[in-house]
Amino acid sequence: MATATLLPEEVAPTMSEVSRERPASLTRWRPESLLTSWLWTLAVTALAAGTRFWALGFPHDKSFDEIYYATEAQEILRYGYEDNRGYMFIVHPPLGKWCIALTSWLFGNTSLGWRVAPAIAGTVSVLILTRVAMRMFHSVLLGVLAGALLSLDGISLVMSRVALLDIFLQVFILAGFAALVLDRDQIRGRLGDLYAAGVDLSTGVPSLGPRPWRLVAGVMFGLAFGVKWSALSFWLGFAVMSLFWDRGALKAAGVEMPWMAAIKRSWPGAFFSLGVSAVSVYLLTWLGWFVGENSWNRHWGDSHPGSGLFALLPSGLRSLLNYHHKAYEFHNTLYSPHAYKANPWSWLVLGRPILFYYPKDPTGCGAVKADGSANCARSILLIGTPIMYWAILPVLGWLVWHWATTRDWRAGAIGMAFLVGWGVWLHDQRRTGFLFYMTPLMPYLMLGLTMAVAAMLARSATDRIPKSAPQGIARPAGVRVSEIGPDAVHRDGDLLDQSDPDDYPVPEVRTVGLREWIEVRGIPTAHLLRIGLVTVWLGAVVADFIWMWPIFTGGLLTSDQWSARMWFPGWI
Repeated sequence: MATATLLPEEVAPTMSEVSRERPASLTRWRPESLLTSWLWTLAVTALAAGTRFWALGFPHDKSFDEIYYATEAQEILRYGYEDNRGYMFIVHPPLGKWCIALTSWLFGNTSLGWRVAPAIAGTVSVLILTRVAMRMFHSVLLGVLAGALLSLDGISLVMSRVALLDIFLQVFILAGFAALVLDRDQIRGRLGDLYAAGVDLSTGVPSLGPRPWRLVAGVMFGLAFGVKWSALSFWLGFAVMSLFWDRGALKAAGVEMPWMAAIKRSWPGAFFSLGVSAVSVYLLTWLGWFVGENSWNRHWGDSHPGSGLFALLPSGLRSLLNYHHKAYEFHNTLYSPHAYKANPWSWLVLGRPILFYYPKDPTGCGAVKADGSANCARSILLIGTPIMYWAILPVLGWLVWHWATTRDWRAGAIGMAFLVGWGVWLHDQRRTGFLFYMTPLMPYLMLGLTMAVAAMLARSATDRIPKSAPQGIARPAGVRVSEIGPDAVHRDGDLLDQSDPDDYPVPEVRTVGLREWIEVRGIPTAHLLRIGLVTVWLGAVVADFIWMWPIFTGGLLTSDQWSARMWFPGWI
C-alpha cells in the first residue's frame, strides 16, 4: 500500500549542535538587587505623593475647569451619565469623570473628594515612569532620576492637584507605553533563548507564545481614549512603534526577512491586542450612556435608521457614532478666544501659562498697602518648573541627532511620543489650545532629559586624561593600601613596589585632597566639567521647584513675593 509523509508548510527551525552566546540586544535586564530597586522606586513615589497630596483640599471652591468636570462627576454618580442641562452635549468621553466620581463617592462631594483621583493618577505616573526608565536605561539610578524629574515637574504637579482630565490621560497612556516596553523585553528574551540554544532562525520563526503585555497596552490605550480623544495619536503612534520593535528584534535574532516574519508572527496578534481590545474597552467606558434612558442623543438612532452598512448597526451604536460626529465638529471648529489660549509653539517655552486660581484681596501675609489694606497674593499657576522645562528644547535637538547617528531605540521612542503628543496639534494653528495639553507628554520629556544626563555622565572617547596624572594606582581617602591591588601605590608621595616586602612593611591609610584624588584617578577634565554641569543643573531644578512651590499650590505670599515669581508679562 502506498504511503505518504505530510510535511508542514514551513520547515521547523533546527537545533545546532553547539549553543551560541546570546546577543546583548536579546538579553533581559535585571537590577542587581530587585529589593533595592523597589525601595528606591517607593522612595521617589513617596516624594511624588507628598507633593501631590499636601493640602489637597485647598482651595475649597472649584477652580478653572473643575466647574465642569467635578460637576459632571456628581451627575454621573446620580444618573450614570452626564446630565448637565446647561450644555447641548458633553464633548469628552466619560471615563475621567468616572474616576473623579469614584473618589467623590468615597470622600464626599468636596474639594478633597474631587481631587484625590487626580492625585492618585499623578503619583502612579511617577511610579510607572521610574520603573520603565530603569528598564529602558538599565540603571536604577537613572530610573530614580526620571521619576524625580516628573515629581518636580510643575505641569504634572498642578494637574495632579485639580479635578481636570489630562492627568488621567497621562497615567493611562504611560501605562500602555510601559506595557509595550515590557512586551519588547519579553519577546527579545524569548528570541534570545532560542538563539542561545542554537536554533537557526534565519529560515523561519516559531510561534513566540502569548503576549500579555501587549494586550495590557491595548487595554490601557482604550482607557486613555475613554478619557480624551487626544489619546488617539499616542495609541496609533505607539502601536506602529511596537511593530517596528518586533521587526528589530527579529533582525537581531538573525532572521533574513524580518519584515515578512513580523507580518506573519506579529501583526495578526497586534491587531487584536492593540486594536480590537482597545476599541472594546473604549466602548465599555460608555456603558452608563448606553443604559441611560435620558442620556444625550441616546435615542437618535431610533429615528435615523440610515442606509448600507450603517443600517446594520444597533440603534444605540448609531446614536453614539452620531454623538461622536457632533463632538468632532465641535473640536474641529474650536476657535473661540480665551485669555489663556496658547498655540503649540508657545508650549515649548512656557509662553502662556494658565492661572487656575487667583482670589481677590487675600489677607494674612503681613504686608500692607499705603491705605492699610492687606498687600497679599495667592495663585495656582499651571506652569512647568522653568529651569527644568527650558532644558527640554535643546535636549530634543540632541535626541534627533543621537537617533539619526545611532538609531538608539530609546531616542526613537521619545521622538515618537513627541511627534504624537505635540506635533499632532500643529495641523491647525487657529484652534484654541492650552498649555495643559502637554500633560500626557511630560513623562517622555523627562525620559529625554534623563537620557541627556546619562550621556553627560558617561565617559567619552575624546576625553583627555590630565597630563599630571601619575601612572600609579590611586588611593581615595580612607582606603588601605592592601586593598588597592598588586600594582604600584602611593605612600608619602612616592611610588612603591609591592613586590618588595621590605619597601612596604605595613598597610597604611593616607588621606589625599579631592584635587589630588582626581589627578591620580585620571578623571578627564571634560568629563569632570560635564559632571559639574549636571550637578549644578539638578541643584538649580530643585531650588527652582522650591521657589515656585507657592504658586504651584496657592501659597500665601506678599504681592512683591508673587511678582518676583512672575518672570514674564505672559505669565500674569
